[in-house]
Amino acid sequence: MAVKLNTRYLGGFISQDEMDAMKPQVDAAVKMLHDRTGLGSDFLGWLELPTDYDKEEFARIKAAAKKIQGNSEVLIVIGIGGSYLGARAAIELLKSPFYNNLKKDTPDIYYVGNNINPTYLNEIISICEGRDFSVNVISKSGTTTEPALAFRVFKKLAEDRYGKDGAKDHIFATTDKAKGTLKELSDTEGYETFVVPDDVGGRFSVLTAVGLLPIAVAGCDIDKLMEGAAKAQSDLMADYAENDCYKYAAIRNILNRKGKQVEMLVAYDPAFAMMNEWYKQLFGESEGKDNKGLLPTSVVFSTDLHSMGQFIQQGSRLMFETVVDIKQPKQDFFLEKDEANLDGLNFLCGQNMSVVNRKAQEGTILAHTEGGVPQVILELEDTKEFSLGYLIYFFEKACAVSGYVLGVNPFNQPGVESYKSNMFALLGKPGYEGARAALEAKLG
Repeated sequence: MAVKLNTRYLGGFISQDEMDAMKPQVDAAVKMLHDRTGLGSDFLGWLELPTDYDKEEFARIKAAAKKIQGNSEVLIVIGIGGSYLGARAAIELLKSPFYNNLKKDTPDIYYVGNNINPTYLNEIISICEGRDFSVNVISKSGTTTEPALAFRVFKKLAEDRYGKDGAKDHIFATTDKAKGTLKELSDTEGYETFVVPDDVGGRFSVLTAVGLLPIAVAGCDIDKLMEGAAKAQSDLMADYAENDCYKYAAIRNILNRKGKQVEMLVAYDPAFAMMNEWYKQLFGESEGKDNKGLLPTSVVFSTDLHSMGQFIQQGSRLMFETVVDIKQPKQDFFLEKDEANLDGLNFLCGQNMSVVNRKAQEGTILAHTEGGVPQVILELEDTKEFSLGYLIYFFEKACAVSGYVLGVNPFNQPGVESYKSNMFALLGKPGYEGARAALEAKLG
């Protein structure tokens, strides 16, 4: 297995009896999931996605990626939430957080439509000046404010640069298969389209065209990504006693019931930072409802040990840590001795830097365990496509099972609509006039 659960540091926090007692609850959750009888069962397309996906569209994704690589120096990915987080997380982990600065034969990739900040938008526009670019706009409806606004801008830029007809070779839409503003526009203008499946929610969509097209443009092997997810799909059908995914879901709920309110995802590789962000949306949007749920947070060590280490070690005992232990780094660096040894660091030398990083990890795990912070370890074989596909599916299934055990619908997000309604009213969107005066009065 590309992902393995290590529970050796949980002995003082969770007993075997507690783990055994969770089996009936997890089994019930799994049965609801696979029988499609639980809440949100209309959004379970991700469950068999690694083996049951549109092979014709998959081939078109790879062809479109080649086309973009051939005609563009920059790809602009327009989307928010699950429409960009998964792709960005995968690209930064598989390639590098410095992907755009590397010497490569693939386009730089920038992300817009994930905020409404004018400075950010202007800076991305300036990056595209004098460079050939393509656009992948990702939106189920085409009317979500942030991406729709960004697409309006970049659609005009593309038409100004390439002409209305030429822009068709530089604009790709990932949207609903049959309806919606973006689908209608794409059909009218002649843009190539890819499908956001009806039965896959945004935060579970990275293994659809939503994530796969940008990932492929970056030169990543999406065949291997899907192979890893397919292996996870098969492995994670095992019974509770042999299923690390189900055990992880059980552990999260046990610790939550014991008063732990925060799960902190930890990695010792800066390339994992955006995967942390993807995890936060996956679990936060899935479990944070009905006044329930663990707050998902994240850190990258050893960097954040110099900002969060004190709180984790001796602050409020409200958290546990889930450490993603990457067994094989992409690269290593041999530390040579210095005869003068002015910095006193020769004790670290004569070995690879990965060994130093691992000892920092091991020492921190022991310190935090002794400080009263439970440590869940997820061992990840490496940061290649196969392992990442496995990890993505592992987290998705753990999230679904954990949500059902928690007693919530893991596949809706009713709370997200509240801010949208207020924002639309304050901006004067037609149909929201009645609420505007009341909201402005509250703002003073």
